[in-house]
Amino acid sequence: MGIFSRFKDIVSSNISAMLDKAEDPEKLVRLMIREMEETLVELKAGCASSMAEARRVRRELDGVLDQVDRWDRRAELAVTSGREDLAREALLERRRENERADALRRELDEIDALVARTQGDMDVLDEKLAAARDKQRMLVQRHVHARVRRQAREDVRRAASLEVMHRFEELERRVEHMEAEADAVRVPTDTRNGLDAAFADLETRDELERELAALRARVGERAANSGKGAAAPRHGEVSGAME
Repeated sequence: MGIFSRFKDIVSSNISAMLDKAEDPEKLVRLMIREMEETLVELKAGCASSMAEARRVRRELDGVLDQVDRWDRRAELAVTSGREDLAREALLERRRENERADALRRELDEIDALVARTQGDMDVLDEKLAAARDKQRMLVQRHVHARVRRQAREDVRRAASLEVMHRFEELERRVEHMEAEADAVRVPTDTRNGLDAAFADLETRDELERELAALRARVGERAANSGKGAAAPRHGEVSGAME
């Protein structure tokens, strides 16, 4: 399993654990970016180590190939010198060096493939890290807006709850009770003003009594005068009666 694969497993595990704990998105984003940055550093270090190992293997391979050429020249020299026994020994050594060279070539191919995969993982991770950094600000803003909207909904829910309405009704009853108490309190009147009003009432009644007495006098006088006129006979009426 490569480093990048292990990184994906670690990030998935950490994110799943944080989601289970209901962690906030901002913390999740920061965790992902930190994991990606740390993994990128690890990938770069591993790639540098692999490249250094590849250089060492190449140097060793070059040395082995030099030995192959050396034993090949010795085999030719032994043949030309009539020493076929030495030529056989030289060919045997050349074969051994060739086998070592083949093993080093396979090792070098594996290292080169590992470097290529690591560099590919680094390129992918670089792109993902850049995208994550670009989206971090947007995600944080969305999380802040969502938190504000949720708080507003909670405030509305609390304002519309039965408990709040009960408090408003209780407050309304208290206000109505205070208003009733205010209406029940009699405002004390000024004693002097009340006395003046009583005397003014008496004066009015006295004036009315005087006017009523004067009216009675006039009526009585008019009636008396009317009675006298009816009792005295007129001159014409007396003469007729005598005749």
